[in-house]
Amino acid sequence: MKYLNLFLFSDGMCRFALRFFLTVIVVLPSGTVFAAESLAASPARPHRPFDPGERLTYNISWSKLISAGTAVMEVRKEKTENGTDILRFISTARTIGMADKVYRVRDTVQSLFDTGNMESLSYDLDQSHGKRKKKRHMVFDHEAGEVSFTENDRKETLAIKRHTQDALSSLYYLRTKRDFIVGTPIIFDIHDGGKNWSVEVHVLGRERIKTPVGEFNTIKVKTYPKYEGVFMHRGEIFIWLTDDARKVPVLMKSTITIGSIVSMLTDMKLGDEAL
Repeated sequence: MKYLNLFLFSDGMCRFALRFFLTVIVVLPSGTVFAAESLAASPARPHRPFDPGERLTYNISWSKLISAGTAVMEVRKEKTENGTDILRFISTARTIGMADKVYRVRDTVQSLFDTGNMESLSYDLDQSHGKRKKKRHMVFDHEAGEVSFTENDRKETLAIKRHTQDALSSLYYLRTKRDFIVGTPIIFDIHDGGKNWSVEVHVLGRERIKTPVGEFNTIKVKTYPKYEGVFMHRGEIFIWLTDDARKVPVLMKSTITIGSIVSMLTDMKLGDEAL
């Protein structure tokens, strides 16, 4: 059990545990309830398939056999000092059950996102893994092409490319893409941990996925390189996104030495606030 929990909640693995979605029932703003298959019929949002009020809850397990943690992702509406509407992404993760007793994890990650320019404004990580604590703060200046990076006592300013995402905003940014074509990678830049990454998302094909909350037509993708940011882990990482306008991640698997880590949505509320 000790080694299992170390695999599940190592520095990179716990952050990966924060991300991927699906549920049996979708409640729309009107209060009307639809079965999960009606997700594809919800209003198309070509540039922003998520809205303030969206809340996604996940179960994190080892090879679908042992539940080790839960994660929640939320989208909230905020304003900058000059009154511009922006979004705050909040992701929290924690161990449960035996995993919580052996290796306690409590993580909170937040990202401010400019929906007009589709880029990260800031990123904050508050991480607690057993006795290890870490805090990270980043502020992006896309006009100047730099990011101010602070982690515990380490401070520096680093160069970045325009529209660089952080480790959390990158998932939401991926959801805004419409060109999921087999053989044509989606490429974007991420800054995390004082490093710049160029990440490729390769489309592997379409699949019908059966989950505990229903069956969905999905797009299966794989990330290159084996990046440790939002897609979290050095092993192979596969993501299944709903094949509709919202591109909701319904399942994620990351291979490890002794099986796989599986993220599956257990509850979802779509956004119901205007931006």
